[in-house]
Amino acid sequence: MANDGDEAAFAEIVRRFSPRVFHTASRFFRQPELVEEAAQEVFLKAFTELKNYEGRGSLEGWLTRVTTHTCLNLLRSARRRPQYEISPLTEDEAVWLESHLSEQANEKFESDERKMVAADLVDRVIDTLQPDDRLVLMLVDGEDNSVKEVAEMTGWSESKVKVQAFRARRRMRSAVEELLSKSKNYLQEAVKGKKSS
Repeated sequence: MANDGDEAAFAEIVRRFSPRVFHTASRFFRQPELVEEAAQEVFLKAFTELKNYEGRGSLEGWLTRVTTHTCLNLLRSARRRPQYEISPLTEDEAVWLESHLSEQANEKFESDERKMVAADLVDRVIDTLQPDDRLVLMLVDGEDNSVKEVAEMTGWSESKVKVQAFRARRRMRSAVEELLSKSKNYLQEAVKGKKSS
């Protein structure tokens, strides 16, 4: 049995569930080496904690919770560094953001180029959020999981998931507004610089 420390049985668990662990870890990290590092940490933790798995719920669900908590802890420890600054937008990004914060925000993007710019903007804003905010936005809004599913994955209560999602959306809106304000100032300064030269 794997929960008795049987390494061969645990190797089978790693083989069967590593795609799920890597998929979950990639929600938190974009760089492949960080995803790999997180997955190794997850399997190390799972090996040492498997004896505590009581068989309630699926093994995959338990492993997903271990992955979620491990990745959150890795992000939190990385977050103890100074707050990320949002760099000024490129002119294309500023134009896109300005036009889509208005009434056309719900329109579908017609070109792949615009989709790529939009995805890059979302990534940049999400990277400035706290790990819990990033997680809840990715799980609820990004992957359309239900509140109940997110509660099961994270171990949070359903009410905490709802409150966290509400607050995360509000903080994301603030980050977008700050980004837009910074980019307007940056573009105005650039225009002034061109006129004076």
